[in-house]
This record gives sequence, C-alpha cells and structure tokens, in this order.
Amino acid sequence: MNIKTILSALMLALLLATPAQAADYKESPEYLTLFDSVHHAFNDGDSARFYAAVRQLQDYLLVQNDQHAYYTQRCNEIVFELNRMNIFGSYKLAQQLSKELTEKKLDKEMYMAVNMMGHVYNYTGNKDLAKQCFWDVIHRMEKEGYTESIPPIYLNLVNIVIDENPQEALKLIDKALEIAHATSPTRVFDIEARRTLAYYKLGDMERFVEGYKAYKEGAAKGLSSVHGRQLEIRWLAYNGQTDEAVRMAAEITDDPFETQAEIYSQAGRWQEAFEALKKGTAETDSVNSILLSSSMQGIQNELEMYEVRRQQSRVMFYSMVIVISLLLLLIAALVYIVQSRRRHWRQMEIAYNRVLEADKMKAEFIQNVSHEVRTPLNIISGFAQVLADPSNDITDDERRHISETMMHNTRIITTMINEVLEIARGDSYDTAIELQPFRCNELLTHVIDSFCKDRLRPKELLSFESGVDDDFSFPSHELFMQRILNPLLDNAYKNLPPQDGHVIVRVAKTEQFLEIDIEDNGEGIPAKDAERVFERFVKLDPFKEGLGLGLTFSRTMARRMGGDVTLDTSYAGPGCRFKVRLQLN
Repeated sequence: MNIKTILSALMLALLLATPAQAADYKESPEYLTLFDSVHHAFNDGDSARFYAAVRQLQDYLLVQNDQHAYYTQRCNEIVFELNRMNIFGSYKLAQQLSKELTEKKLDKEMYMAVNMMGHVYNYTGNKDLAKQCFWDVIHRMEKEGYTESIPPIYLNLVNIVIDENPQEALKLIDKALEIAHATSPTRVFDIEARRTLAYYKLGDMERFVEGYKAYKEGAAKGLSSVHGRQLEIRWLAYNGQTDEAVRMAAEITDDPFETQAEIYSQAGRWQEAFEALKKGTAETDSVNSILLSSSMQGIQNELEMYEVRRQQSRVMFYSMVIVISLLLLLIAALVYIVQSRRRHWRQMEIAYNRVLEADKMKAEFIQNVSHEVRTPLNIISGFAQVLADPSNDITDDERRHISETMMHNTRIITTMINEVLEIARGDSYDTAIELQPFRCNELLTHVIDSFCKDRLRPKELLSFESGVDDDFSFPSHELFMQRILNPLLDNAYKNLPPQDGHVIVRVAKTEQFLEIDIEDNGEGIPAKDAERVFERFVKLDPFKEGLGLGLTFSRTMARRMGGDVTLDTSYAGPGCRFKVRLQLN
C-alpha cells in the first residue's frame, strides 16, 4: 500500500464524513488562516509546522464549542502519522482518541476513532479487523443519523474486498450508490466511476465501456472523480494502447507496478507483467520493512542501515534477527520476573490477610468466650457467697434451688468447653468410629432422659414419637448420639415461648437412612439462615446463652458418623424443625 494513496483517500474520507454545519466562524479570516496553515503543513509533511498549526486550530475550535470539527482535526493527526509511516504512533493516537471519546461519553463522535482504527489495520494488512471497524462505523453512523456520510465508508470496504471478491465489491458499491442518491447526490458521480473500475476488474468490458462513456459525459459537464485517472489508464489499455497506459500509470498513479502488471497481463505480455509484479513486490517489501522499524523501538538504526546497504542484506538480515531475538528474550525474562514478583506479592498478601483474619477470629473468640463464661461464673460466684455467709437464713427449698442453679450454670460452662474442644478435635481427628447395634427407641429414650436430667430441662415439655418397632436396631454410638442430639434439644428448649411451649422428637426410617426430627414451636429460623446457623459462633439472638457452637458441633458429630444435620426449610411452623439423617448400612 502506498503512502500517497493513504494521504489522498483518507483525507477525502475525513472531509466527506464531516456533516455540513452552518457555522458562521468557518467564514471568518481567522479560521480560514488557521485551516490553510494546517493544510499546507500537512501536504509538506513538516511535523513541526503541522503540530503547531493543528494545535492552534484545535484550540480555536474548542473556543467555538465545535467538538465535531475538533475531533476531525484529531483524526488529521492520525492520518499525518500514517503518512509518515509511524504506524505505532498512529495506533496510539487512535486508541487515545477512542479512550477520550469513551470517557467523555461522546458516542455520537465515536465513529471517528473506529474509522481511524480501520485505516490503521488496513494499512498494516489486517483486512479482517479493518472490515470489522468499517462495518462498525456504518452501524454507528446509521444510529447517529450520519446517513449522508456513509457512502465513503462503503468505498473503504470496496477497496479491501475488490481483489478477492469483486462481486461483493459491486454489491457494496450499489449500496453506496443507493444511499448517495437518497442523501448526497454530489457523491454519485464519483461512486459510479468506482463501479466502472470494478467492471474492468471483473472483465465485464461491455459495462466498463458504458461506464467510461458516462464518466466522460459527466467530466464534460464539469464533474470530477478521484478515480478519473485510473479510468483513463484502463481505457487506454482496453483500446490496445498498452505502452501508453503503462507510461501514464507510472506518471500519475501511486501503485504503478501493480497497475502496470495488470495492464501487461490484460495484453498477454506475461514476461513484462512478471517483471512489473516483481518490482511491485520489492517495493512492498521495502514499505513493510519501514513499517516494522517504526513499530519497534531500539532497532531503528539497524533497519536504516539495512535499507542503505541493501547489497549486504544477508548479513544485516541475520543481525536484525539476532537483535530481535535478544530483545524478545529480554522481554520474556522481564515478563517472567514481573510475573514471579506479582505471584510472590499475591501469596504474601493472601498469607497476610489470613493472619489478620485468624487474629480477628481469635480476638472475637476470646471476647465471645469470656462474655459467655462470665455470666454463669458470676451466678455461681454469687450463690456461693450466699451459701458461705452464715448470716443468711436459707430454707431447704431455697438451698435446693440455689444448688440446682449452680449445677445448671456449671454444666453450661462445661458444655461450652467441651464444644470448643470437640470442634477443635473434630477438625483434625479422622479415626473411624466403631459402631455397635443399639435398639433405636431404647437408645433415643435414654439420650432424652439423660439430657433432661443433666440440663435440668422439664421433661413434660418434650414428647417422643417413634415410627419404628421397639426391637428395631441400627449401628450407632451412644456417646456420639448424645453429642448430636443434645445441642439440638438444647436449642429447641432455649427458643420455646414462655407459655405452651413444647418439643417433639420424631423418628422414622427409610431403606438407607434413620431420620430423627426435632421440632419446637418457638420463634423459628428464617430460610435464608438455614446454613448460616451451622457456622461457628453464629447466634441469631445474641442474648441467648451459649457460644454459637452447638449446631456446628451437632453437624460435625453427625458427619463423623456418616450422616448429616440440616434445617428443614419446608417446615411451616410455628417454630422450626431440624432433621438428623444417619446411614443404616
């Protein structure tokens, strides 16, 4: 692809894609002077003059609050860098433009950045990404109402697909003509000329001749097209004036070798077509080398020397490969070091967070335990002082009540300590439990009686309903059954209402499981907390006694026996139902 082609075609596309505006400032001498300075500096390729002029024009446009014209000049910067073969620089400017439009939420002007990216991709030979960008530009223009500016974008697509799929190119030209007829008739003549060139490419000489005659008629009326010179060259070739067509291509086209190769092949002069094609390939290789040098820092001098000393190309080629390989190895090493350090820092951060979390959990645990233990200890200490004071006249009933209260609070402390020890031991203790056959009803009755006696819970509030025969036995462990059921029974009693409270223990069996349900008519547990209540130190009511380990402890013991404990969220209430499932086999 030739630089001049980019300069002319892309600048024209920018002008055509700019909606007409009735801005008074555009007729002012100040604007015309600034615009003319930019235009001349652009054509001269003078970067110092161009950037100074374009910055002044951009500042002026911002003062006029014409964002569309401002961002059009930003696009001119990208085109200027393309003209200088600074692909990396033009790509960065296009990305910066896209980012700025996104941050400022200027969706109406976003098509400009996408259009520029399309030209960058097309210029570097990435036709697939270029087509994606141009189609995106068309969709954005349709959405924002820039319909009259869409035909040039279709012609961009035509230039990409014309060599590989001329039929698709014709369809795109027809679409551009349809829009131009409806919204921008001044573009019709130029698009018709492009279609005539496509006919020549397809070998449809009858339509080519008709199109050329139409072009000449329009030209006689003062109409012009950027494709006029190409048409004249093809007309000479069509009429057998091959040498004249080749000479004209060399003088006025930007890609003379490709055009000359096409003309020679049409005339059957294959040797000359091959020579022209070979020269065109050499020129393309030269441009690609320059593109590579502009995109890679650190090897610009080597590439310039390579271009100057083409006679030493083999030696310089190997030098370039070595330099690039070393750079890639260096980059790979740097990437590896950076990634290793990042992984190390992430691991340190994770470990640090775990230490903080552990420290936080320890502090919460100590605070929670000290708070929960302090209450029963204060009760025991207080009643002990009452009993020790000989001046207190205490009846036998009061003494018995004091004794039971002290024993109850002693059991609370003992239970909390046992729960903590068992939870800690359960996390690391994986020895198999030796199960023995027990009669189900007899074992559960014993566990319930022991619970009510040890915990001083009124047995009249609890009822046991069995759905299995008295002689039914299952493999179990008496101590573990107490450790599973006691926290569930204790939880049920603690949540009973002051009046008419009751707890029901039901047992049933299936082919594989023994199912034990513990129901109460207390406050109940929300379904959203069905799993949370089994977490350590979780108490839905912070004023209830205990550490919040009972349900955790119960589930841990059940799972060690190959079973589980869950909250039945389908239970309608009032209260809640916990389900214990133990394997029978």
